[in-house]
Amino acid sequence: MTTPAVPSYVSGTSEKPLLGDTIGDNFDRTVAAFGDREALVEFATGRRWTYRQLAEEVNAVAKGLVDLGVGKGDRVGIWAPNCAEWTFTQYATAKIGAILVNINPAYRVHELKYVLNQAGVRTLVAAPSFRTSDYAGMIEEVRPECPALEDVILIGQEEWTSLVAIGRGGSAALLDELQAELSADDPINLQYTSGTTGFPKGATLSHHNILNNGFFVGEMCTYTEADRICIPVPFYHCFGMVMGNLAATSHGACMVIPAPGFEPATTLAAVAAEKCTSLYGVPTMFIAELADPSFASHDLSTLRTGIMAGSPCPVEVMKQVIDRMGMAEVTIAYGMTETSPVSTQTRADDSLDRRVSTVGRVMPHLEVKVVDPETGLTAPRGTPGELCTRGYSVMLGYWEQKDKTAEAIDAARWMHTGDLAVMDDDGYLNITGRIKDMVIRGGENVYPREIEEFLYTHPDILDAQVVGVPDERFGEELMVWIRMREGATPLTAETVREFCQGKLAHYKVPRYVHVVDEFPMTVTGKIRKVEMREKSVELLGLEKVAATRHA
Repeated sequence: MTTPAVPSYVSGTSEKPLLGDTIGDNFDRTVAAFGDREALVEFATGRRWTYRQLAEEVNAVAKGLVDLGVGKGDRVGIWAPNCAEWTFTQYATAKIGAILVNINPAYRVHELKYVLNQAGVRTLVAAPSFRTSDYAGMIEEVRPECPALEDVILIGQEEWTSLVAIGRGGSAALLDELQAELSADDPINLQYTSGTTGFPKGATLSHHNILNNGFFVGEMCTYTEADRICIPVPFYHCFGMVMGNLAATSHGACMVIPAPGFEPATTLAAVAAEKCTSLYGVPTMFIAELADPSFASHDLSTLRTGIMAGSPCPVEVMKQVIDRMGMAEVTIAYGMTETSPVSTQTRADDSLDRRVSTVGRVMPHLEVKVVDPETGLTAPRGTPGELCTRGYSVMLGYWEQKDKTAEAIDAARWMHTGDLAVMDDDGYLNITGRIKDMVIRGGENVYPREIEEFLYTHPDILDAQVVGVPDERFGEELMVWIRMREGATPLTAETVREFCQGKLAHYKVPRYVHVVDEFPMTVTGKIRKVEMREKSVELLGLEKVAATRHA
């Protein structure tokens, strides 16, 4: 009788229990414990708040929203780059039980309209503009087609000033009463992920989901009230608002916003000036910081930890972050929006080899397993399969899309990630690929189907297939293979970019274009994207980049 193989399954244990608080109650406990400590710094403007001062702003926004008629379960959209008001709104909505709908700052008109209507956004808090995006103009353009939208509050404008002023005079007792009626299991956040059908899906997350994930991510980084976390990653994503803000406030640490959008030199300056102990980023951000001409002039000696996540990390980049930036305890995290987001993380005491070549081990109070995608059976250790995760972090479901939820979460509550992974004998995981053809460009999840369906609207395109190709800066870039209609002039990267301008978010616009007569096909008539990707690497001369080792 042979000994059965050890299955690719692990569960995360911890001496620390899960938090049973709502986000508002947990925040108030931190304010009571660390009221005089600095809580939030907006480096670009010099504005700063202690925890007590931050609570005053949060409560004012919360009471202002209540005065507008916003209540438990109502959807409040936030469409803005990183700023203090984003954070005020995040905690204010949590205190009154409104569901915060994160809207990607890169969205254009058709994406904005879809999310506002799909979520039924009642109130929208937005920046008037950011970089080349006229948010106010785009909102006015879609507003007649968004029947649920009642109020638009532009940050820094009269509407925002009025909201806060009314809130400062509002009833604290009423706010306490509303907060006391909330459950930790209530939905509190909607985060949209690009969908394979061409439409984004709203991952519905509860207080319990994201508060605990933020807390335990912070535990893995050994945060205390003495830590100062530099957060250049966007708040609209879990990386910023959960791993950044909630990890900080659940430990009494300080949140440092270097700039509204990512700027490598400003991020380095913020770390130095604010004596940050932790720095976050996707690999492309760290690459840009290490390459910045001003790098050597910044004193980064206070850094000890941080998180690199969002896309596969090149091993050499990880080593430089440790050696040149002094982040000896830097960790790699892996997860997805639907899991709040982190499922696995390396630990500060893991060996360098573990930290540069794996995505770590399962997080406390979670389970992960690797299964055979065909049979659903747990694979033996060392055998590739689909990574699944279960526990407190798994979303409540996709907003008003039960069919899509059922495709992602099985009857036993396992979230099927779609990622291929291998688990070693010690429970460490390597992500080896993706079952579906999702592309991760600079930390942004891009689904080719969405771009393909848009390109089909071009009058000269007969068919379009998008694949990811390796890229030194972004991890992956987009390449589209196009079949032209008969007699049409072949498109170029420039003409495709012009067609997409203002209609697709910039990160969804293909960088490379390859015009062909036919696509490589299987004998059953399915397009072979694996072969297309391999051929694309050859055509573009990216063999060296493709060979770069990643965690």
